[in-house]
Amino acid sequence: MIKRTLEISREPAHLSLRHEQLVLKRDGQVVGTIPCEDIGLLMVDHPQTTYTHSALARLAESDAAVVICGHNHLPVAMLLPLADHSQVVWRLHDQLGVSRPLQKQLWKQLVQAKICAQAENLLTESSPRRKLLALAKEVRSGDPRNIEAQAARVYWANWLNTDSPRQLDTETFRRDTNGTGLNGFLNYGYAVVRASIARAIVAAGLLPSLGIHHRNRSNAFCLADDLIEPFRPLVDEKVREMHSQGYEELNQPAKAELLEVLTQTMQLGEQTGPLMVMLHRMVSSLVRCYAGEKKQLEIPIPCPPIPDL
Repeated sequence: MIKRTLEISREPAHLSLRHEQLVLKRDGQVVGTIPCEDIGLLMVDHPQTTYTHSALARLAESDAAVVICGHNHLPVAMLLPLADHSQVVWRLHDQLGVSRPLQKQLWKQLVQAKICAQAENLLTESSPRRKLLALAKEVRSGDPRNIEAQAARVYWANWLNTDSPRQLDTETFRRDTNGTGLNGFLNYGYAVVRASIARAIVAAGLLPSLGIHHRNRSNAFCLADDLIEPFRPLVDEKVREMHSQGYEELNQPAKAELLEVLTQTMQLGEQTGPLMVMLHRMVSSLVRCYAGEKKQLEIPIPCPPIPDL
């Protein structure tokens, strides 16, 4: 079942529960009801939003992730369900016992997938694109030479080099996690995908804090930060497209547009489906890697565009 994404940012709302339905009220009047089981992600970006305990508890029981945004409109916290998977103890045992060589091999696969996806965002037959594809082949187990960073320098220097009439001078853009403008768009989009990945991790009975490569005692989502890498270019492409369409402020319409990344059709083997669904399948393949059943992580890729007739 394809879960829905709900965003609250334009006006405040009071969220309550009635007959297993999430009830949205404004000024005491019901403006909408949604079955809790249909919700996969709730993004809250209005400071006057209020909740009942029962609403939050039922969303968690329905495996929904609730993301709270701060004063800068970027996510600052997540509410995730506690895994109720029947094999959670065994899966945590496998996750805790994963060997260092396997972790390095998995990180290599994630970095290669990320760099190849970045290359897809650059102009066809361009020198930077060829450079990225060549760098992807140089990634070794654990990426000891930090090819990921080398690729990032090439990528961001050419990210806005498109045929768009609204193309920016590439010298004016610098990727900055604390920046505004296009950086703010990127940060918000990454946070949306990160939350969906964290939800998939918990649903699979794994701990999101135990990463493959990322290790930070203050980061509760190290594994999500590992698995998001191949999907960052999806957000990059979306933000670049929005820039070409004239989006300049990270307002409600812009956020709604960024949420559409989760519905982008992806391909995994012979299967296709929205990103939100395919993330669960990727995490399932990670579970099999942890269990020693396979060594290759299954990473979804965007479906090729349908050619014009």
